Amino acid sequence: MDDLDLIRERAQAVGFAPAEQLAPARERLLAAARGERPHRSRRWFWAAGTAIGLAAAITAVVALAPADRVGIGAGVAHADPVKVLTEAASAALREPATPPRPDQFLYVKTEYPDHHVREIWLSVDGTRDGLLAKDTPLPGCHDGKAPYSGPYDPKKKGTLEDCRPTPAYRADLPTTADAMLAYLRTIPGGKDSVSTMGKNVLGLVGERALTPASYAAVYQAAAKAPGLKALDHVTDGAGRPGVGITFPVPPGSSPEAQPIVLVFDATTYQFLGTEDSAVTVKTFVDEAGQRP
Repeated sequence: MDDLDLIRERAQAVGFAPAEQLAPARERLLAAARGERPHRSRRWFWAAGTAIGLAAAITAVVALAPADRVGIGAGVAHADPVKVLTEAASAALREPATPPRPDQFLYVKTEYPDHHVREIWLSVDGTRDGLLAKDTPLPGCHDGKAPYSGPYDPKKKGTLEDCRPTPAYRADLPTTADAMLAYLRTIPGGKDSVSTMGKNVLGLVGERALTPASYAAVYQAAAKAPGLKALDHVTDGAGRPGVGITFPVPPGSSPEAQPIVLVFDATTYQFLGTEDSAVTVKTFVDEAGQRP
């Protein structure tokens, strides 16, 4: 490992201080070195021990800044939300476009911090019966009819009602940012707030399957939302590290209201989940209840 590798490794471990704090921190560090070390020690610091000295210097300068200002935890982010979402769109376009068969099921496994696991099997075309957690049936829409699912009414138990299939695979969604933005606003609540838009985005990329072009359009549309923020060094519900995109809560919301945070891999920009959930498996299977 050469000097630059050591510096890079150290910097990734501790993060960087904001630019406005680097200059005074550096001066304090150099002043301390000049006043406390004899000439020989200073020479070793900058010459004989260059790699160790520079790594220590980086650590010292960072340590002089408050912890919540150097990218530790969910402090001030260095990432730009528009750039992250644009990169996520590019990553989506690189995925293979392999449509499933209509008789297949979308299997999604979601993990949560409390070790709870959610498994769901959704009919690709919406006409077949799916499953939630292996034991809860999710009736499909057969020939325009489905079992009654409204408010409890003993007289309607076991009866059928008119329905429209809700397919898990949406090949019909827009493939441009503007058209997708317009679509997101047609979803109930989509015009109300940026927070609701974030939830609608999660609904599409979490437990639905889209074409690569539509996935990209979702992220490009989301990038147009006002007030987005990026958070460095966040983790999803399974503890996987990434960068978070925050969709702010509406003005006047309760102090307890928390913004939705979508988490993306900081290197590949693939969607991981949220701070409270992690999509760890998402694929197509042939039968409801089948695991890949």
